[in-house]
Amino acid sequence: MFTGIITDIGRVLSVEQRGDLRARIATGYDVEGIEIGASIACDGVCLTVVALGRMPENWFDVDISAETVDKTAIGRNLWSAGKRLNLERALKVGDELGGHIVSGHVDGVAEVIGVATEGDSTRVRFRAPEALARFIAPKGSVALNGTSLTVNEVEGAVFGVNLIPHTQQVTTWGDVAIGDPVNLEIDTLARYVARMQDWDKGL
Repeated sequence: MFTGIITDIGRVLSVEQRGDLRARIATGYDVEGIEIGASIACDGVCLTVVALGRMPENWFDVDISAETVDKTAIGRNLWSAGKRLNLERALKVGDELGGHIVSGHVDGVAEVIGVATEGDSTRVRFRAPEALARFIAPKGSVALNGTSLTVNEVEGAVFGVNLIPHTQQVTTWGDVAIGDPVNLEIDTLARYVARMQDWDKGL
C-alpha cells in the first residue's frame, strides 16, 4: 500500500525487452535500505524490486509484465532512458498517511486535455476512460502517476485538478503537457461504494 505522497523522482537508466520488460531506475533512495522483493510505486505502478546496485549511482531493477505494459501509460509512452518517474516506497505501519490509500494497481489511463496557469498554480484537465468516470467525484481523491490529488470539478468523463508549485517541484508534474497519458487509480472507497450501489440494484 502507498499514500500517493511522492518521495523521490527517479530516472530510467535503461530498458530491456526480455521475456518481460526489465527497467533500471536511478533513485535518491539509499539502496542499502531496500530489499529484493520490495514494492516501489513507479509513476503509480506498483513494481517489485528484482536487483539493486550503487554504481555509478543508486539504482534498482524492476520487471514489467506484458499485462502491466498494456494496462498502464507505459504501453502508450514506453519508458526510455532519461524518463523521469514519480517514486514512492511502500507504506510502513506507523507512517503518516498524508495522502490517501493507494494500492499501486492502475485502473486505466487518462489523457491530459488542458493545462492552464491559475495564479501560482496550474490547473490540469483530464479525460478519463468512460468506465471509470463514475468513480471520480468533486473533492474526492485520485492517484495520477502515483500522486494523491484532489478532484476540483467533474463534467462527464472530464475532470480537473490544481497543482500547487510545491507539487510541481517535488514530482514530475512540472513537465505536464497536453496529450500526456497518465496512470489513473480511482479511490478505493469510491470503488466499494459504487459496488454496494450496484448490489442494491441487483447488478
